[in-house]
Amino acid sequence: MDRMIKAVACVGVCLCVGTATTGCNLDNGWSQGDRPDTAQLVRETSDGGVDISLVDTQEVDLVEAVLAHRTAYENNLIALGNYYTTKGYASKAEWARFELKGLKRVQAFRYLMDSEIPSAQLSPTEHIPAADALYEQAIGKMTTGGHGMPALYREGEMIEAAKLLRQVIENHPTSDKIDDAAFFLGEIHKEYLKGQEQIAVNWYERAWTWDPETPYPARFQAAVVYDYRLHDRLRALELYQSVVERETDIQTNVRWASRRIHELTTDTRRQQEGGTR
Repeated sequence: MDRMIKAVACVGVCLCVGTATTGCNLDNGWSQGDRPDTAQLVRETSDGGVDISLVDTQEVDLVEAVLAHRTAYENNLIALGNYYTTKGYASKAEWARFELKGLKRVQAFRYLMDSEIPSAQLSPTEHIPAADALYEQAIGKMTTGGHGMPALYREGEMIEAAKLLRQVIENHPTSDKIDDAAFFLGEIHKEYLKGQEQIAVNWYERAWTWDPETPYPARFQAAVVYDYRLHDRLRALELYQSVVERETDIQTNVRWASRRIHELTTDTRRQQEGGTR
């Protein structure tokens, strides 16, 4: 079965600089009065399900409002804390700082995939010490958040790690760490944040798009998500084949991919034979 693209509308690349609470101009790529009336992307998965990236223009309006109010909330909270500090109201200034700290530990979405995930055209070409420092800080947060140690899992730390990894990419888009950051963003969204598989596979894809020779098993991880969580077996099969061809450093992954290729192609053949009888 061919993967079907039912409707496509230009959303434009929106690479927002700053933290995840910073608003985006979601109208990039649209002229006045020329915003799409239909879905950005509606794709049938191999099991008949539907993956919807953008519903309609009402979604864009609502997302714009959320991002604008989110930014205003944070800025006003900062201003309020500064006001209390200036006036000598120490307790209230501390309340404002405490609320702001809590706000920064909340995961903030951009909701539209072209805004959630930066452009595929970025290129990791430079060694940038500031980006390296952010990256190391993010990996440290993942460690204290319980990466690889489920019993020690701390969601707040993992969300902060994700925000730092995004800052690596958004603040330093030419850094040679952006592909590494993309892989670990995929890991966070896959393993630690519920219901975010579609974001995870997009980050994994950026890892190998920005660096086709990435040392991390991005294709394998994306294949597993498509296979077992998103139930898109055709895309999973494509990626398992890429694992066998490109990710040969981890032989256990190659063996798993080879077995799944055999199982998926056998199942597809049986379904086709059954349908022709």
